[in-house]
Amino acid sequence: MKWRGRRQSSNIDDRRRRGGGSMARIPTSGKVGIPALLAILAVVFFGGNLGGGGSGLDDILGQLNGAQEQAPTQNDPALDAAPDPDADLAAFMGVVLASTEDLWAGIFGNADQQYRPAPLVMFSGSTQSACGGANAQVGPHYCPLDQTIYIDLDFFRDLASRFDAPGDFAQAYVVAHEVGHHVQNLLGISDQVRSLQQSRPSDANELSVRLELQADCFAGVWAYREFTQDFLEQGDFEEAIGAASAVGDDRIQAKTTGMINPETWTHGSSEQRVEWFRAGFESGDPNVCDTFGNDF
Repeated sequence: MKWRGRRQSSNIDDRRRRGGGSMARIPTSGKVGIPALLAILAVVFFGGNLGGGGSGLDDILGQLNGAQEQAPTQNDPALDAAPDPDADLAAFMGVVLASTEDLWAGIFGNADQQYRPAPLVMFSGSTQSACGGANAQVGPHYCPLDQTIYIDLDFFRDLASRFDAPGDFAQAYVVAHEVGHHVQNLLGISDQVRSLQQSRPSDANELSVRLELQADCFAGVWAYREFTQDFLEQGDFEEAIGAASAVGDDRIQAKTTGMINPETWTHGSSEQRVEWFRAGFESGDPNVCDTFGNDF
């Protein structure tokens, strides 16, 4: 992905070289109006804030990461003075986040609404969020209570080495997926899913899968924007597809237990995740991302 020299988001909170106890800021502006966005998203959702925990790209990876050594989070003057080995990756995160901001600001703006960007917290080992403790075991995730994305950059090394999904566009897909959860929260989609899960507990996992697949589709819409602006390089699309496939429930279950149980899926199979990312990428249109059908 061509990223050097491009705008970096100002909504980056880099906590990697300081203590893990700081809290992300909580936006105070009002919720985006749903009716004005229907012409773009073509599905009917109700507004509201999600009252539960965070939405993770891949929180079932926690069982794989539980034995990993945690990175130090205490203040260390020597560490602060040392060169940052992940300086390029951190800068890349800023560019990807800025690009998603431009995309969604345009989409919301076409509906006469203002997009409120999600801050991205980069941490090492652990930190705090409004949804509780964030750590490496949880993986990249979005906390709707403070409308913030949390990423331990070590996750990307696992994605490449343990799940065979290397490449910068695989990393970009992760960020774009979590931004997709932010969009769902702004639109009230997350709240409606939570309400349906409470009223229809037997469908809770299926609704969670549909929420994740929609975030994959939204990530594909963002990837299409990068393509049309000639920012993609050879192999980028394949890297994103590899990442989407790597975090499928079936692949995770096969790797961790040797068994596949679709009834326990919460994120979707590798095939489903690739299918919905591809749908967003091939159309560039969030209207195609209705993974809920007649449920809403």
